[in-house]
Order: sequence, then C-alpha cells, then structure tokens
Amino acid sequence: MLQLILGGARSGKSRLAEQIAKDSTLDVIYIATAQAWDDEMQSRIMHHQQERPDHWLVIEENLYLADRLLQVDQENQVILVDCLTLWMTNLLMHEQVELQIQQCQKLLDFLPKFKSDIILVSNETGLGVVPMGEISRKFVDESGRLHQQLGQIANKVVFCVAGFPMILKG
Repeated sequence: MLQLILGGARSGKSRLAEQIAKDSTLDVIYIATAQAWDDEMQSRIMHHQQERPDHWLVIEENLYLADRLLQVDQENQVILVDCLTLWMTNLLMHEQVELQIQQCQKLLDFLPKFKSDIILVSNETGLGVVPMGEISRKFVDESGRLHQQLGQIANKVVFCVAGFPMILKG
C-alpha cells in the first residue's frame, strides 16, 4: 500500500504517519531527508528523533531517495519517508540540475512496484500566495507536480489540518 500524507507546517502529518506505521505492527524503516543547516533545523530533527520508537531502523538520505528505497524494499515492512518537501529542496539546490528529474521519475516509476508498504509525508505548498523568488516558485511548482503524480498512483491520500486528517483518496 502506498500512502501520501500532505499538510502544512505543524499540521500533524508526521505524527499521523508515525502512528500509522506503529499501528501496522510491521518492521519500520524511517527514511529522513532533512539536513541540519542551522541550529533551528537541528532542533527540529532532534524533536523528530525523540518522538520515534528506538527500534525503528533510521536511514538518512537527502538526495538519492528512489535509489535508497529500491535498496531496502522487501515484504512485511513499512517504509516511512519524512519528508518529500525537504528532499525536493535538496534536489533543487544540488549543482547537478538533472538529478531532480532523474530521482523524481525513478520514484514515480518504481513506487507502484514496491513490496513494502510506503508512507510518504510532504508539505502542501500550493495553498498560499505565489512566491516572489524564482527558486521559491520552482520549488512550489515541482512539489505540486510531484504531489499530483504521487496522488494518482497512491492507494490513499490524506490531507492534515490542525491535527485532523481528511481523507482525499482511498
């Protein structure tokens, strides 16, 4: 099963994804995509680390997400990816421009074939004003395109607001 959980910052999407993974009773692999570029981000990462069960396998992967998922895929497990927003940021800021296109396409191509249950978490960025800067607009555009494509192949899509999940699909 492929689940996509979207929401704004502090909407409860990560908490929901972690609860779904816990409730599954399967082994969990948590793939973290964040990089700690400053103290505030390090604090956010530490908060998430403290919330996760100690027995979950945690893999940090900030660029080659599709490749890493292929490496760890197997039956009877849940892979939770938190979050696609930070992964997209890392790809867009990478010096190798084509990496974003390659990794996103690889992700879209292989997700329907995975044996693992997959939970993808991402920030919904299309609800605000159009950003002023070029890179910000590109980020919103690319994230929106990815979310639309993932939504088409996902078995379940959930949107979180104020800690409440709203089921959009499935």
